[in-house]
Amino acid sequence: MTRNRMIILVAILALAALAAPWLWRMGNGAVVQGKSGQAGAVQGSGRALIGGPFTLTDQSGKTVTDADFKGKYMLVYFGFTFCPDVCPTELQVMAGAMEKLGDKAEKVQPVFVTVDPERDTPEALAKYVKQFDPRLIGLTGTPAQIAQVAKEYRVFYEKVKDDDGSGDYTMDHSSVVYLMGPDGGFLSFFPPATSPDQMAEKIASFL
Repeated sequence: MTRNRMIILVAILALAALAAPWLWRMGNGAVVQGKSGQAGAVQGSGRALIGGPFTLTDQSGKTVTDADFKGKYMLVYFGFTFCPDVCPTELQVMAGAMEKLGDKAEKVQPVFVTVDPERDTPEALAKYVKQFDPRLIGLTGTPAQIAQVAKEYRVFYEKVKDDDGSGDYTMDHSSVVYLMGPDGGFLSFFPPATSPDQMAEKIASFL
C-alpha cells in the first residue's frame, strides 16, 4: 500500500469512528425517502442510520437474513480472510469480549461479514472463523449483496491491486465493530484499539 493511500485510509477510519455518534443523533430527525424517490419530511425515528435488511450466506452454505438474528444482540465486523493484521486483531478482541461476558454471551451473536466475496467462499470462511471463536458466524454473498449490506452499515471498502502486475490484490476497508440490538437497531460501536474489557463492559451495559 502506498503512503498516500495509507494516509487516506487512516483518515477514512477516523471519520467512520467519528460519524457513528453523529449518525445516531441524525436518527432523531432523519430525512426519509418517500415512495416517489424524493426526500420526504423529517421523521423522528430515534434510530441511527446504521444497519438494515440483508440476505447473505453463512460458512455452512446456508442462506441467512437479518431476521434470523432477531432476538439476539449482534456484534458485527466487516473484513476479509486475507487481511494480514487489522481483521485478526479485531476478531480476537471480539472473541475476548465474548469470553469475558461469561453466561451473558449467550445473548450475543458475533458476526464477521466479508468485503471480499470473490475469495471468501463459505468454505474459506468456515476455516477462518473457527480460529477465533466457535460462536463466530461468517457471512459472504454475491458482490451485489455485499455492496448492499456494506451500504446499510456505512462500511467503506475497496479492492486495491498490487503494484507488481501479478494480479493479486488486497482490500482497503473501514474497521469498526458494531453492536446491534435484538430488534436489529444500532446500539453502539467500537473503534480500533478498543480492548476486550472495554468492549465487554459496554456490551454488558445493554444486556
